[in-house]
Amino acid sequence: MSGRSARGAGRAGGTPGGGYPGGMPEPRTFRDEPVSFVRRSGRMSEAQERAFAELAAFYVLDVPRDVAWTSVHPEARLDAAAAYGREVPLTVEIGSGQGHAIVSAAGAHPERDFLAVEVFRAGLARTMLDAEREGVRNLRLVEANAPEVLATYLPAGSADEVWIFFPDPWHKKRHTKRRLVRPGFGATAGAALRDGGLLRLATDWEDYALQMREVLDEAPEFERAFEGEWAERFEGRVMTAFERKGIAKGRDIRDLTYRRVPRI
Repeated sequence: MSGRSARGAGRAGGTPGGGYPGGMPEPRTFRDEPVSFVRRSGRMSEAQERAFAELAAFYVLDVPRDVAWTSVHPEARLDAAAAYGREVPLTVEIGSGQGHAIVSAAGAHPERDFLAVEVFRAGLARTMLDAEREGVRNLRLVEANAPEVLATYLPAGSADEVWIFFPDPWHKKRHTKRRLVRPGFGATAGAALRDGGLLRLATDWEDYALQMREVLDEAPEFERAFEGEWAERFEGRVMTAFERKGIAKGRDIRDLTYRRVPRI
């Protein structure tokens, strides 16, 4: 998975000037729950700075904040019709990194819309630059903590698919509480997905794959959409640096696919 807030006036689907509708308070600087990332700041290249200066007005959604600069105010909601100019199936990638997978998918499927959720500015910049180069217009980006995007920012049942590919494994025992897919995540992801929508996951860390499967097998919001131990590799996932790195180190890549069960 893989950041300061995206600022600027009039970005797609947001409040002009980054305001807080309805008298929302200015964001505070703390959280009650651990997040699945650590903020890393570094000097961005000239091209990456240009991406935010020239491309963010189109690609980056201006999200009202709550308790931190990567948080989402609980009253904020995505207006897909305003953000994309149409209403078609929406695919959401959590932890889009450099954007290789989602830019490729958005270019290959112009009949769908795509939302990349990422907290690291360099990755968001790279995504915008690649999307501009490829002429991709059905993609938007959110710079925010993923669980808050899934739980509240996305209207209930608005996502057709949610992708989580190679999230930070937090492999040290004392850090596993930071993993994105942990007990309770089924309800978070299930809130965003439509009935019958798909949650697709992949990781090269065996113990995390086992944890993902255990968490989602127990989640009442989901049922397996695969047979056997693991799902087949998702054909729509392009080979990325994370996957190549895992393969080079001799780690097996494990996929999982779950279907959102109908709401009662």
